[in-house]
Amino acid sequence: MKSTMQDAPLLIRDLVVRGEQIYGQKLVFTVTPTGVTTRSFTQTARAARQLANALRSLGVTDDTRVATFLWNDQTHLEAYLAVPTMGAILHTLNIRLSPEQLAFVINDAHDEVIIVDASLVGLLARVRDQIPNVRHIIVKGDDVDGVLGETLSYDALLEAASDTFEWPDLDERQAAILCYTSGTTGNPKGVLYSHRSTWLHSMVATTTNSVALCEADRALLVVPMFHVNAWGVAYAAFFAGTELVMPSMLLKGEYLLQMIEELRPTIALGVPTLWNDLLRAAAEKGSADFSSLRSILAGGSAVPRVMIETFKERHGVDIMQGWGMTETSPLAAVAIPPSGSDPATHTDYRVKAGRLSAGVEARLTGPTGEVLPRDGVAVGEIELRGPWITAAYYGLDAPEQFHDGWLRTGDVGTIDALGFLEISDRIKDVIKSGGEWISSVELENQIMAHPDVFEAAVVGVADDRWGERPLACVVLREGTDGDPAALREFLVTSFPKWWLPEHWMFLPSVPKTSVGKFDKKVLRAQYTNRELDVTTLS
Repeated sequence: MKSTMQDAPLLIRDLVVRGEQIYGQKLVFTVTPTGVTTRSFTQTARAARQLANALRSLGVTDDTRVATFLWNDQTHLEAYLAVPTMGAILHTLNIRLSPEQLAFVINDAHDEVIIVDASLVGLLARVRDQIPNVRHIIVKGDDVDGVLGETLSYDALLEAASDTFEWPDLDERQAAILCYTSGTTGNPKGVLYSHRSTWLHSMVATTTNSVALCEADRALLVVPMFHVNAWGVAYAAFFAGTELVMPSMLLKGEYLLQMIEELRPTIALGVPTLWNDLLRAAAEKGSADFSSLRSILAGGSAVPRVMIETFKERHGVDIMQGWGMTETSPLAAVAIPPSGSDPATHTDYRVKAGRLSAGVEARLTGPTGEVLPRDGVAVGEIELRGPWITAAYYGLDAPEQFHDGWLRTGDVGTIDALGFLEISDRIKDVIKSGGEWISSVELENQIMAHPDVFEAAVVGVADDRWGERPLACVVLREGTDGDPAALREFLVTSFPKWWLPEHWMFLPSVPKTSVGKFDKKVLRAQYTNRELDVTTLS
């Protein structure tokens, strides 16, 4: 027997229309080096319709890939709304990819149109002669050098376009957004999000068991819109009426601190390396007003306990850790302490990767594929499935990434009876020493708890006797002197002796991936090539 419910498709169109009709006076703030511009949701939706008409005039139809090469700003938000809602496919290009990877993803996606910020035309110009399928390049701002050849003006196109556009009825399972992984190993892999998956992901992001975005919020969107769909925040904002603060290219701690103090966001979202830099900026200033913030959502890599404790003790701000990846749209878990738990234990929950979001299933598997118990003790690879978890890669046959309908995440860890995930390491980063595993993540978190340490990355390096041993790569705080023996002694009470690194090095900064994670493959290569000044303790 079928139900009596109407069969309404779940479309991004309805998120856009809801934001315009119900939350039209809500604001989007774009912060640039020259000041702050403000647009309402109504103005943003109007510009999105103009963009849709402009793109249609250029021959953009269903399934046409329209790429963006933009910062977190008003223009990018307009493209987020217009492109999938008109029936085309939005492809967000990572501005920090190497030229080789950038050309690869543009060609692999079959992009036909690229919208680029004028400040980034030089980066795109490096691959212009390698992307023959791109018919039109639209520049926001002035392409003063003309390095891209013939281009179109974003502002002129919108000015000439009608603001009346009938958003079409679409299949909710139609591809809406194409995101590529960051390509830390090999070429990036494409994941196609649907209208349905985006709608469901937005709905969960507004629940109190998750990010809890709502009409009372103003979100500082630091996580890049060119990667992992900006954690879905742009769409959830129109769904819930959440105002947005867009930092464009101003991502240093000093700029973020000024935005928080002057624009008063209630929640901020970004990777831990940027929040660590915000703490530095606040300490150097000597004061910081974080009173508007109800929370910071940190994800992309493990959040050190010391960072969580510092934000809470010095600034009264709770850190929520989120966990996911390109393949999971990306929200799969958020670390919110369970109801009724002792406040003294809340940090113990917040340092975990998170509690599974409603709609996401997870299981642990062992080396031979056997399913392990969810008891918080058994360690295995985490596998996922759900309505916003990918079942394949775009144009790529990768059966090794999937297991009986489950996505293999490549993360090793535990799942407890309450649904909390604790990540020990990435499979490719776990250190195998003497037949036993050492967690680089746990070592990093504890090293960063030392008051002299600003950042720390731990990688496994070859060892004739044990197979691998940990190498600790440390960035010191300004004005401190590194002592490897003292740092290792700091770890003695936290880990068994055989975990303790004997190899230490100090460097001015840890190399980062295109999305701000520690780039451990670079550190391993530098060690192998003897480019690092390493101290080895006896």
